[in-house]
Amino acid sequence: MKKILAAFLIIMLSTASVSSNETEYQKVIRSQIEAFSNDDMETAFEFASPSIKSIFGNYIRFGSMVRQGYPMVFRQKNLTFKETKSKNSVAFQNVLIEDLSGDLHLLRYRLILLKGSWKIAGVEFLRTEIMAI
Repeated sequence: MKKILAAFLIIMLSTASVSSNETEYQKVIRSQIEAFSNDDMETAFEFASPSIKSIFGNYIRFGSMVRQGYPMVFRQKNLTFKETKSKNSVAFQNVLIEDLSGDLHLLRYRLILLKGSWKIAGVEFLRTEIMAI
């Protein structure tokens, strides 16, 4: 039992050190993208802000929109966090995503802090011509 507990503690500490470099809002973005990758639209919808939730009404419509409008978010090879800007309860996080075809997409996530939790309030495409070189 002690060996199992020790192994569990080592795993938890090593996981914490890897993710401790990410900001709380980066963790929210990564968690939502992982939920999409696992076809878990319900969990992905939980990371959306109340305004996004009211626009789509439910996780099924939300998942359908992401699948059609943001296929690189729905399925990706790699993601890298880029520039970040934050002030008080609003954050903007640029994310470079490599889609399954190897194309690069630069997205800007807008997040808001509500009751101690970051929620995704929007995503926009940024220009990527320079990265095509």
